[in-house]
Amino acid sequence: MPLNRRNFLGTTAVTGAGVALAGTVGAGSAEAAGAAEPAARRKKRYSFTVMGTTDLHGNALNWDYFTDAEFDDKAHNDVGLAKISTLVNKVRAEKGRRNTLLIDAGDTIQGTQLSYYYARVDPITRAHGPVHPMARAMNAIGYDAAALGNHEFNYGIPTLRKFEEQCHFPILGANALDAKTLRPAFPPYVIKKVHTPHGRDVRVAILGLTNPGIAIWDKANVQGKMVFPGLEEQAAKWVPKLRSMGADVVIVAAHAGASGTSSYGDQLPYIENSAALVAEQVPGIDAILVGHAHTEIPEYRVANKKTGKQVVLSEPLKWGQRLTLFDFALVWDRGRWQVESVSAKVLNSNTVAEDPKITGLLRDQHRKVVTYVNQVIGTSSAAMSAAEAAYKDTAVIDFINHVQAETVKAALAGTAYASLPVVSQASCFSRTAGIPAGKVTIREVAGLYPFENTLEARLLTGAQLRAYLEFSAHYYVQTPAGAPVDPAKLTNAESIPDFNYDAVSGLSYEIDIAKAPGSRIVNLSFDGKPLVDSAQFVLAVNNYRASGGGNFPHVARAKQVWANSEEIRNTIIAWVKAKGAIDVGTFASVDWKLTRDGVPVF
Repeated sequence: MPLNRRNFLGTTAVTGAGVALAGTVGAGSAEAAGAAEPAARRKKRYSFTVMGTTDLHGNALNWDYFTDAEFDDKAHNDVGLAKISTLVNKVRAEKGRRNTLLIDAGDTIQGTQLSYYYARVDPITRAHGPVHPMARAMNAIGYDAAALGNHEFNYGIPTLRKFEEQCHFPILGANALDAKTLRPAFPPYVIKKVHTPHGRDVRVAILGLTNPGIAIWDKANVQGKMVFPGLEEQAAKWVPKLRSMGADVVIVAAHAGASGTSSYGDQLPYIENSAALVAEQVPGIDAILVGHAHTEIPEYRVANKKTGKQVVLSEPLKWGQRLTLFDFALVWDRGRWQVESVSAKVLNSNTVAEDPKITGLLRDQHRKVVTYVNQVIGTSSAAMSAAEAAYKDTAVIDFINHVQAETVKAALAGTAYASLPVVSQASCFSRTAGIPAGKVTIREVAGLYPFENTLEARLLTGAQLRAYLEFSAHYYVQTPAGAPVDPAKLTNAESIPDFNYDAVSGLSYEIDIAKAPGSRIVNLSFDGKPLVDSAQFVLAVNNYRASGGGNFPHVARAKQVWANSEEIRNTIIAWVKAKGAIDVGTFASVDWKLTRDGVPVF
């Protein structure tokens, strides 16, 4: 339902007053600093702190459901809202609870088996269903607002709406518009009142902006229902309104990175990672909590082109690994509060223990998910690892492609496309994923495919597949023949993430990394013969790639001959359950390799 503007503004005003923060602690140091000034010249000052998280991706606890153990990585980061809660409590104790706000920049309800379980296995949308563990934890911690992320739409709008209903704070999206009315489908902003000891509240406006890429990445869930214009355009519309409504401070929670780049090329007229552009182009913003890019930016200052004012940006690391602190210093001048300075930094969640309040609150839900993911669903004839899948043709990627190709072939049986050869694409989503020899559980299979992608079939020619592979091969760093090869430095050229490199099964080819990008695919063949440019193929492809994610050539405009709504992860799990056993020898083969002047790299 589109939001009624009059009702929204009235509700916001009530909400702002109803949850207004009251307190005096934050003003202490500023007042002391001004005590030496003559009374006639002494200005009223006040300071407060806004804390921020982003890209929590279903991480409520410091637990890895794919390994069934506490989370750990090479940097020994920790994850989860239980850790964040402890940090928040420490900041509130230091600054004064009434002098703090807590916000999030999106991507909250997708990413772990915990979040998947309460979207699909025991969904929050069922009658008298459970409260989502992320809503339960964020309510208990006391969030003041959160922006929409693109992954909020992965499970469909009904699940998102139910999550929104369960949260005790607003989910903001100024550029998530109803497709028919072009009015905000979610609250664009919230204004929070922070009480000071000087008799005049500080009115803090929080504007939420989400990513235009939703229109591509979740096309099946949002087409005809919502549209997502650019962040700069909508910020330019709303920031002046917030200032005219009396906002003393304007903070943007933007689910968009700061790089100014887009993974979808020119398929949309809006920039994907536009947070810095918003700061540069839209006057009146004091700080931006950045999300989406999964990078750590403690503090980044951008000068607004019109005013010259420095806007402070900060992006805390994903999954609750970091907490951003924006510290605001205000001065009373000319009858209103003025922002005198803003600074930002991040706190590391691995420096504290989990908050027992949050772990206790989620204990039963956590146990249910652990039991679910540890169900044995079959066996494997051999171990398969993704450790080298980014630069070698490995059995674990062959397995994903084998299941996808079989699924598409079965779906096309009896159709006009049944006689066409089926090839399949897959990416190395996790270099730590793998399948053991012997018993195989749900969590091990699910670990191969951590995203909620679904499967499609698109019609491509041999020439288009060649162009597709050439584009994918940009992923490798150009390395001259004879030069030493370090696998750790061989991939992710041009900052391409692992999930935007595809291996295609069903074809045989070499990638000559001594050559420049665009001319690397050599000895490309099908069924033992050189690939014919005019030949037709069916590509089994995930919906992210088929919708234009990664900006691969041809596939987004290719004819769709089949699609379903089942997650690929579930398709693989169902395949293992049905077969009972994974016979690695039936699908594992080396069909592509890295070479230099015809000599294999490995």
